Amino acid sequence: MDKIIISGGNRLKGSVKISGAKNSALPIMAATLLTRGSSVIKNIPNLKDVTTMSYLLVALGANIIISGDEITIKCDKIKRSFIHHDLVRKMRASVCLLGPLLARFGKVEISHPGGCVIGPRPIDLHLKGLEKLGAQIEMKHGYIIAKSEDGLRGNEIYLGGPLGSTVLGTANVMMAATLARGETIIEGAACEPEIADLAAFLNAMGAKIIGAGTHILRIEGVEELGGAEHTIIPDRIEAGTYLIAVAISGGDTLLKGARHEHLTAVIDRLEEAGVKIERAPDGLKVKRKNELKAVNVIALPYPGFPTDMQAQMMSLMSIAKGTSIVADMVYPDRFIHVGELLRMGANIVRQGPRATIIGVEKLGGAQVTASDLRASAALILAGLAADGETEVSRVYHLDRGYEKIEEKLSSLGAKIKRVTDKPSGKKKK
Repeated sequence: MDKIIISGGNRLKGSVKISGAKNSALPIMAATLLTRGSSVIKNIPNLKDVTTMSYLLVALGANIIISGDEITIKCDKIKRSFIHHDLVRKMRASVCLLGPLLARFGKVEISHPGGCVIGPRPIDLHLKGLEKLGAQIEMKHGYIIAKSEDGLRGNEIYLGGPLGSTVLGTANVMMAATLARGETIIEGAACEPEIADLAAFLNAMGAKIIGAGTHILRIEGVEELGGAEHTIIPDRIEAGTYLIAVAISGGDTLLKGARHEHLTAVIDRLEEAGVKIERAPDGLKVKRKNELKAVNVIALPYPGFPTDMQAQMMSLMSIAKGTSIVADMVYPDRFIHVGELLRMGANIVRQGPRATIIGVEKLGGAQVTASDLRASAALILAGLAADGETEVSRVYHLDRGYEKIEEKLSSLGAKIKRVTDKPSGKKKK
């Protein structure tokens, strides 16, 4: 099993390219199931989750050609609409195959999805939304079985929930509605940039969607969709992670491709903490020379501070002067990383959906264990600022959401390497 070892204390300098957004790429790849035509998707990130989605599509009968960061997908010979547990369990986003398969073929059987363990993330809003379009859905032996024998029909659907709008649920229902008869109005829709990116791809395929990027979507169903060419937006969570990497190391770096408008809440908090961030023609420049100041953060649905940046921000606040509070209203149980930061000398007290952090002068290197994708990144960031060596184990999570993170950080001057533990065993006598 791989682990990452970081020797802290180096400032990050230079430039780094931000990869395409994982949370755009996965539903857009799923959307190619809506047509028999060929689609070309550019700026695809090289991630395990993208590989898993490719395997899922190929298992269904899709033809896929990958060339660098470009992928061509043609789904004219789909042979089945059953998706086995073995692939689905690896990635929660596999559930976004449900809407396209149901819309095009009228039936789908898919295992309940997997992914990171960061608290309860039910898919009931996905299913209720599809039922409002006329689908008949049942759960049986761990599988979701959905049918629409008479086809899907447009309807008014509300997708808001107690923890905010559902992003994948919005994607699922939006994709299904493109081929439904009549108009669908989705209220309480997620307004993340990745939803707007998916809508742009669907419209390029011939869909009629207006309102993407707001909480109300209007979708006029069409008879069929065609192939399209599309370029994935930069990954705002990867960009935010590198903003904090530079801030925590006291560096000076250009993030190529990063978009200010997708990171407003993160940038506001970082600037309040004393980090200097400027727009550049090809991205964002970030610099931190002065002492970090403690700031409070509440993770909320977009355009609020992203829950996917909560753990990384906690690492930064661990060495900021003063006391800060980090709360998560999206996933209130997403605090497994707190225990590992404590091992590195952080002063953190968790109380329900929030944690109080009293900044310390220095963190210390330690052996820590990653629990999920963003916690993995947070522990690496803490290692960049720590005295001595930090060893992060169970880093397989990283490859699901960060493209070559150790190579990118190394190119900026970090002392970081990935090593593979060889299984120990005694020779037989």
